[in-house]
Amino acid sequence: MAKDESAQAAGLTEEQGKALLWLARETIARQLGLEAHEPGGDIAASLRDQELQGKRGTFVTLKEHGELRGCIGSLAALESIVESVKRNALHAAFNDSRFSPVRENELAAIELEISILTEPTTLAYADAADLLRSLQVGIDGVILRKGAQGATFLPQVWEQLPRPEDFLSHLCHKAGLPAEAWRSEGLDVFTYRVQYFAEHG
Repeated sequence: MAKDESAQAAGLTEEQGKALLWLARETIARQLGLEAHEPGGDIAASLRDQELQGKRGTFVTLKEHGELRGCIGSLAALESIVESVKRNALHAAFNDSRFSPVRENELAAIELEISILTEPTTLAYADAADLLRSLQVGIDGVILRKGAQGATFLPQVWEQLPRPEDFLSHLCHKAGLPAEAWRSEGLDVFTYRVQYFAEHG
């Protein structure tokens, strides 16, 4: 199911999204040593689409029984969407340090979600109050950086943290910063939009 967070982030079709979800699941299954499948005609054709050869940042998210089971992605558009989804699917399943690697008997219960990102842009703000006003709840993905420390939340995280103050505090914590660091100066903030596709929901 495709969920378009912004017209700015639009571009891929439902069929292309289904093909990427198939690719992510198949990539994980092959790594687990499960029987390999060749893509059907429609999926194979979609994976060859020019749009999926373009370079975009992507994230792959795994959920099990509604709970996060892994999430890894790349903000920078360094490789094609197809290659980025394959690489991030493997990292999300097997290299997310917050979770143990996915086991073969788990895969059937895992639901996949793929996010295709726009290029992050700098968010200029005067102070903490201005930062809160500038964020578009439910729409913006947010990157916080201070020196070598940084972290991002996809727009989907707004579903769990709808208050901007809570969203920013949790994001600061994820970046290894004090939870209230966003209230002081010195943080670089960037925003982006996503188009995402989920297997269910």
